[in-house]
Amino acid sequence: MLNTIQTQAKARMEKTIRAMEDELSRLRAGRAHPNLLDGVMVDYYGSQVPLTQVANIHVESALMLSVKPWEKKLTPAIEKAIRSADLGLNPIAATEMIRVPLPPLSEERRKELIKKVKVQCEEGKVAIRNIRRDALQETKELLKKKQISEDDERGLEDKIQKLTDQFSKTVDEILVKKEKDLLII
Repeated sequence: MLNTIQTQAKARMEKTIRAMEDELSRLRAGRAHPNLLDGVMVDYYGSQVPLTQVANIHVESALMLSVKPWEKKLTPAIEKAIRSADLGLNPIAATEMIRVPLPPLSEERRKELIKKVKVQCEEGKVAIRNIRRDALQETKELLKKKQISEDDERGLEDKIQKLTDQFSKTVDEILVKKEKDLLII
């Protein structure tokens, strides 16, 4: 029972870290990466679908992405979707593909991105602390029902706190790594 609470808390914390890393991978760090366009939604016959479901995305160079639509008539819709995605990108439509040049990051834009990274990392830490709170609450309920002893409760609280500290440290490491990545010119 106690191991289940600890295992579930650890699994949820790992999932939080993966989700946070996925979000951070979408932030531009000075070089082209197909994940930059992951959040772009395209109007495809009246419904919004992810860009990756209607086109192939390739890295042409360090500062250039190319998007090749599966249907030629989608080119204007894809171009419009990229432009309106608030990524600071200005796509250029060619006959059968769209080129997305990535302008060099200005110092102001880098600072703005670092602020976003810090906010996302803080949200990750809050999520981890909420998982800790839920696990501790489950433990207290078991104690009230007399299903565990006070020593078991204290032992589990210590283990949950160590997990929380470990995952919070992981978030801090991710933050430092992403900041360095964004500051590289």
